[in-house]
Amino acid sequence: MQNFIFISPNFPTNYWQFCRELKNNGLNVLGIGDQPYEELKPELKASLNEYYKVNSLENYDEVYRAVAFFTFKYGRIDWLESNNEYWLERDAALRTDFHITSGFQTSDMPRIKYKSKMKEYYQKAGIATARYHMVDNLAGCKAFVEQVGYPVVVKPDNGVGASDTHRLSSDKELEAFLAYKEKEHPDVAYIMEEFVRAEVNSYDAIIDAHGNPIFEAGNVSPVSIMDIVNNDDNSIYYIIKDLPEDTRAAGRAAVKSFGVKSRFVHFEFFRMTEDQTSMGKKGQIVALEVNMRPCGGFTPDMIDFARSTNVYKIWADMIAFGGTDMPVGEHYYCAFAGRRDGKSFVYSHEQLMQKYQDNMRMVDRIPEALSGAMGNQMYVATFSTRDEMEKFYSDVLAVTDATNAKVQSELTKVLALGEPEAV
Repeated sequence: MQNFIFISPNFPTNYWQFCRELKNNGLNVLGIGDQPYEELKPELKASLNEYYKVNSLENYDEVYRAVAFFTFKYGRIDWLESNNEYWLERDAALRTDFHITSGFQTSDMPRIKYKSKMKEYYQKAGIATARYHMVDNLAGCKAFVEQVGYPVVVKPDNGVGASDTHRLSSDKELEAFLAYKEKEHPDVAYIMEEFVRAEVNSYDAIIDAHGNPIFEAGNVSPVSIMDIVNNDDNSIYYIIKDLPEDTRAAGRAAVKSFGVKSRFVHFEFFRMTEDQTSMGKKGQIVALEVNMRPCGGFTPDMIDFARSTNVYKIWADMIAFGGTDMPVGEHYYCAFAGRRDGKSFVYSHEQLMQKYQDNMRMVDRIPEALSGAMGNQMYVATFSTRDEMEKFYSDVLAVTDATNAKVQSELTKVLALGEPEAV
């Protein structure tokens, strides 16, 4: 029997499904987390063979002792994963220390965690990247801006999601950022990149032990996560009905370049919305970043709805058997809309539920830890056509006051963007 340690199986709240499918496949599923056992969801409790509570997952010694306990009790650990961006480096350190060879090691971390290092591997795959500069001083940054022009984007070189990401449009804003960095984060390395006028298209795939995809999908984010977080906006993104061939090709090339095996991955690309001399033509794919874990939040569930399948099982089958016979059914668009509290929406929750009752797949409050990027109240719905999905977005996010009406106008513009031909 294979032993699988799942780090933080309680967060995100839907990740218990990974554990369930592993256990259904006959693995010994061992959880390590900081939530008291009695507070775990009943579904998660039923999906674990044993759970070890630590006071803090941030305390490496505590987590190390938990892994050592499971190793002593159950024997060699075959797998250790969290499927969570925040813990990727911790996962790798534990694998390295306990000689668990089924995943990334500490030596692999630079190319998959540092945005500056990722660019080399994207370029090896033949995928264009934005020009960049490691933030140093005012003179160095201004010299880079003279090359690429404003705006520029700055963010931690090793960061999670869109946290601490800034769009700078003038020397004044650049000087203010450098002052902020010096005061708040003097030891953090930041990367500065030229601004790419684009929407984000992703390649979401489950990769087997030979580096080949056994399942592929993708999503589109017409509004950047950076803007959603920084402007306290509503959130929208959707699982595309059929994966465009150029996204598929770029994703597969990146998988090979980065040496991905036995993982669920979420690779982000820009699809340019206008020509940019340094990168190419409108519609072209440009690299953004790799994420060696599933797309965050409730996206795995959305992929299930969009493909009439179960990606939790496909992933667990890959772990247990190396492949899967899980069928994929009819394809749909699966739309996520995250409403932000405090805005004056035209349609009430009850009105939306009545109008879209046949389309709704998930309706819930968003956990506080995810609300910055995803809003406060979520609606997930499936549609057969893009027109139906656009009408849904128009209704869910329609607002009454003039300030937010401007946001609604911008939303209409981005939804008017076409999509590439899918194969």
